[in-house]
Amino acid sequence: MLKRLALRDFVIVPELEVEFDAGFSVLTGETGAGKSILVDALQLALGSRGDVGLLREGSGRAEVSAEFDALPVALKPWLEQAGFEAPDSLLMRRTLDAQGKSRAWINGSPATIAQLREAAEHLVEIHGQHAWQRLTRAGDARALLDAQAGIDGAPLAALHSSWKDATAALQRARERGDEIQRERERLAWQIHELDRLAPGTNEWDDLNAEHGRLSNAQALIDAAQTALDGVSQADGSAVERSEQALSALRSVLRFDAALAPIVEVLQSAQAQLSDAAHSLHAYLGHDRADASRLAELDARLSAWHGLARRLRRPPAELPALLAQWKSELQALDAATDVSALEQAIASTERDYRTEAQRVSALRAQAARSLADAVTQAMQGLGMAGGRFEIALVAQDQPQSFGLENVEFQVAGHTGTTPRALAKVASGGELSRLALAIAVTTSRARGVTTDGSVNAGTVTLIFDEIDAGIGGTVGDVVGALMKQLGQSAQVLSVTHLAQVAACGDHHWVVSKRQVGGRAQSDLQRATGEVRVAEIARMLGGERLSGTAHAQALLQGAAATSSMTTPSPRAGSRAAAKRRSRT
Repeated sequence: MLKRLALRDFVIVPELEVEFDAGFSVLTGETGAGKSILVDALQLALGSRGDVGLLREGSGRAEVSAEFDALPVALKPWLEQAGFEAPDSLLMRRTLDAQGKSRAWINGSPATIAQLREAAEHLVEIHGQHAWQRLTRAGDARALLDAQAGIDGAPLAALHSSWKDATAALQRARERGDEIQRERERLAWQIHELDRLAPGTNEWDDLNAEHGRLSNAQALIDAAQTALDGVSQADGSAVERSEQALSALRSVLRFDAALAPIVEVLQSAQAQLSDAAHSLHAYLGHDRADASRLAELDARLSAWHGLARRLRRPPAELPALLAQWKSELQALDAATDVSALEQAIASTERDYRTEAQRVSALRAQAARSLADAVTQAMQGLGMAGGRFEIALVAQDQPQSFGLENVEFQVAGHTGTTPRALAKVASGGELSRLALAIAVTTSRARGVTTDGSVNAGTVTLIFDEIDAGIGGTVGDVVGALMKQLGQSAQVLSVTHLAQVAACGDHHWVVSKRQVGGRAQSDLQRATGEVRVAEIARMLGGERLSGTAHAQALLQGAAATSSMTTPSPRAGSRAAAKRRSRT
């Protein structure tokens, strides 16, 4: 649930902080007062595209933060996996400076804009005033139905991609057979040359190290002999002098115990000198000047250099090059194995069609239930007798999204044949259908079969989705949203007095001039202030408008516990209010 929204220097809002409640909240105000600014601010906090035009004029940075509590169960594992703290609340914050640079945080930790969007999918669903346009696009209609059916399209798309890749590989093998064969022959010759050398993985470094030792054998022997003389063999060697030092100290050690640690150090040094002398003896005992081995190394290094020059590669890269060419040859062999490629196509096609048929079955099941629910909702939205259908249109060729596309169809009157929305529905009808679908899908997701609130329920925001609706239909729209607010948090930006009267909470957006600059503000409306606002929305004479507003509020309160009204119930309620007015 959206608990708090805070804005600073956003469009025409210098500073604003509002705390929202559960249930159905409405936002109203004069045209141009800035009602949709709050929705825009929330969308920015949730990862929408930022633009410097969102900054309040003269400010250097805009800041928006949105706090949510009662988080969906599925969001906490995502937060933990992404490295964010996962308490019982969530704070999403975003700043935008005058250079267009944006920064974001989730629960105080830096976040990417993509992470804001991912988190928002668990938190908020926004239906705008042009939501009806989505209904006429096959891709959007399919996405809506798939979401309702709980379909994850990624596995199907991956299988389709594998099938396409296998088909393309076979086509390349048939079209480029001669070219691939020539490339194979070239690789085979190069591999043969390298195989003759048989370069070991670390051989190049080992050869150079051993060659360096043998080619400098005399210098090594001379250095070792000089070291041995200095350590133990020459007059005045280190061993001899250390023995003299120890003898001198031992003769007086009984007079001062403080010399004992020094004696121990000298004894340790003498032992190490003896070990060094022994090692030098052993080193000099080996034949370091092996002329035949040096000749072998010269020949081997020459072979490495020669092949490296022909291949125009550094000698050290030859082992990796051999492995790479062998891998490429295997790939070319596979690319020309028509039988294996045909088997791959058959396998990937079989896997794709199995998954596609599963998806088709889920779509068909969801299409029937969704169509029935939307048809029922239409009856109270000025489309009595109308029927909503979802057609699954078979595709000429299998697609990444499946074997069929989705088309929303409607019959506006009893006895007429459903046709595509864009061909038969007017703008007003499309708006009402969009509202019916939004309410139906949101309600289905937000409530379990026993009527309890689903743990995955998001905050629902309707941004002037009731545009073009009025009269008795407005009564039903308000009742629908109020009922939806019993199971989810619902916020609606509206121009309809009937909808505003049904709100559990009412906020009024106003605009005024401060220091020659426009400034938007938001205030909670209760009591007489709310009556006055609804009267303004109704228009007409002041006294009659006030009375009508009071009647709307009383009627909404009286029907707050009712279920979704039928068209007749909505008409009777509207008539009763008009008679009281």
